[in-house]
Amino acid sequence: MFKLLARVQELERQGKDIIHFEIGDPDFLTPSNIVEKTCQALRKGETHYTSSRGLYDFRVAVCDTTEISRGFRPDMGQVLITPGANIIIYYAVRCVVDPGDDVIVPNPYFPSYRSVIEFCQANPIYVPLREENEFRMDPDDIRAKITDRTRLIIINSPHNPCGSVMTREELDAVFDIAEKYDVYLLSDEVYSRMIYDASDGFYSPACRDRCEERTLLTNGFSKAFAMTGWRLGCVIGPECVIEKMELLLQTTSSCVTPFIQRAGIEAIKGPHDEVNKMMTEYRARRDLIVEGLNALAGVRCLKPGGAFYVFPNITGTGMDEITFANVMLEEAGVALLPGSNFGDAGSGYVRLCYATDRSNITKGIERMNRCLRKRIG
Repeated sequence: MFKLLARVQELERQGKDIIHFEIGDPDFLTPSNIVEKTCQALRKGETHYTSSRGLYDFRVAVCDTTEISRGFRPDMGQVLITPGANIIIYYAVRCVVDPGDDVIVPNPYFPSYRSVIEFCQANPIYVPLREENEFRMDPDDIRAKITDRTRLIIINSPHNPCGSVMTREELDAVFDIAEKYDVYLLSDEVYSRMIYDASDGFYSPACRDRCEERTLLTNGFSKAFAMTGWRLGCVIGPECVIEKMELLLQTTSSCVTPFIQRAGIEAIKGPHDEVNKMMTEYRARRDLIVEGLNALAGVRCLKPGGAFYVFPNITGTGMDEITFANVMLEEAGVALLPGSNFGDAGSGYVRLCYATDRSNITKGIERMNRCLRKRIG
């Protein structure tokens, strides 16, 4: 992704106008109340070391919001504040998986899953996400892959790159599998606040064991609060695992910056007017880009239930996903990612992020349409 970004930036330096659909970075500013609370913390001198587990007030806020959103209240010892959510993947794999163990991963996948698992000398075992199942992870496919070497199952709902949202029944079934085989379950819930159509709201498998036995609930502030550069995350899990994760954090990062943690408290506890406006706008953008993509020759696109990505099938264009992405960049001035960047199950697909305004979406679709009409009629 960042290699493509560097290429795009070089084209822009050469004067080429590019529509950006490639990187999952919100185009909104961080809500003003969060910024102001951070400035206040800086002025008060909250610029020194703090507990490696996280500010007490922040962990209380996490417990409060977890009780509201997921129906259980974790103990304070189950909560760890982290420098971003991405690092939690490393902490989890390093703390519960030994070299040679298997980790079950959805395919397509967030690329850090594979990188971390292989770095830790474990084996990623891929479960395909299928378009005919709306890219939701099928519990039967997990059952077919699990063995006595399996130590961890990773699920991601809402999903990056597909935007899919697993049903409550599917999530319960995955938890049942983890319980039956006595393995850990990493539930990546970074996009949990970004669900558009679920009538009963967000559901987490963490509700089943309250994160006391096997579930590691990972979350972050980057996407829903437009705080990608702040690098702030949180994990809730069994106390014995959280203790080990804290030791890793101590060794690698010492602690999370205290004034950044004050921003997190405000994000959770403060007014959500600006956040709600973002979600309303993302829904409108999703509908616009899905309609536009489905009008393109040789392209079909499911409407995702969450996150801010679409994952259209481009096989009808006669191009593979890498050729398609290159053609769109070079000939149409549209930057998007080949689906195979997210695993071999992404072959024949591309990912577009709609974290850009509606005028850019409309312009990008028009450019893609002109390019495809020239190529395939």
